[in-house]
Amino acid sequence: MGITADESGRLGVLFDSHAEQLSARWTEVVANSLRGRMTEAELRQQVQDLHRALTATLQEGPFDLDADRSAELRGTLAELSRSRARQGFTASETAISVFALKEALVDVLGVHGGDAQALADYVAASAVVDQMGLFTFERYTKSREELIADQAEQLLELATPVVKLWEGVVAIPLVGTLDSARAQVVMERLLQMLVDTGSPYAIIDITGVPAVDTQVAQHILKTVVAARLMGAECIISGIRPQIAQTIVALGIEFGDIATKATLADALRHALRMIEINRRATRGNSAALPGTREA
Repeated sequence: MGITADESGRLGVLFDSHAEQLSARWTEVVANSLRGRMTEAELRQQVQDLHRALTATLQEGPFDLDADRSAELRGTLAELSRSRARQGFTASETAISVFALKEALVDVLGVHGGDAQALADYVAASAVVDQMGLFTFERYTKSREELIADQAEQLLELATPVVKLWEGVVAIPLVGTLDSARAQVVMERLLQMLVDTGSPYAIIDITGVPAVDTQVAQHILKTVVAARLMGAECIISGIRPQIAQTIVALGIEFGDIATKATLADALRHALRMIEINRRATRGNSAALPGTREA
C-alpha cells in the first residue's frame, strides 16, 4: 500500500521535527530486541543513518522505495542487511531494526491518545515501514546466499591444496567427492602451480577419493590433458585394489598415464624420470660439436 504526496510530506516534517526523540526511542527498541549483541553506539549510528535517509526520501515526494529518489534509502537498508548477515544475525533480528520504528512512532506520535491525525500519520508511516522491512528481508536473504557461496568457494579451495614435493614435482591430494565444480578448481589450481614453479611433473593423488566412477575419471583425464598442454606430465597415485577393480569393470582407459599405488611410489617415479631426462639432456649436449659435459 502506497501513500500520497501529502502524507509523505507530513511524515517528512514529523520525522524531522521529532528527530532526536524518535531516534532515541527507535534505538532503544532495537537494543532491547538484540539483547546486547551490538553496542549502543553502533545501533545509534545505524538508526540515525536510516532516519536521515528516510526523512530525505519522504520530503522529496510520494514515498516509493523503487524510485530513483529513494536510492540513498535503499543503499542504507542494503548495507544494514549485508552487515547483519556477515555478523551472523538472523533475518528476524535484521528486520526488527526496521519494524522497531513502528513502536517508536506509537510513543512519539501519541497514538494511544486517540488523536485522529496521529492515528492517520501512524497508518501512513506503517505502510512505509512495511515496504522497508520487506526490502530489508529480501536483501538480507540475498546477502546470506552470497556469503554462503563465498564460504563454499573458500572451503573448496582449501580442500584442494597444491603442494611442491620436490624440485620439479608438485602434487595435489584429492579428498572426498570430485564433482564438476571442484574438478574445475583442481584444474585451475594445478595449472597455476605448474606455471609458478615450472615443474615438469605433477602428481594427482586420489587416495582420499572414496570411489572412482566414469565422471570422476573424465575429470582426472581432462586435468591430465590440460597439464600436458602446459608441458607437464601427470602421475596418478592412490590406485587401491578396490579402485583398480572399479576402473577395470567400468572399462576406463588411462592410456599412457603413469599410475602408482601410493604417493611415495609416484614421487619416486617422478624423480627417476627427472634424472633420466637430465642424463639424456647431458648426453645430447656432449654429442653436439664444440660442447662438453659440465
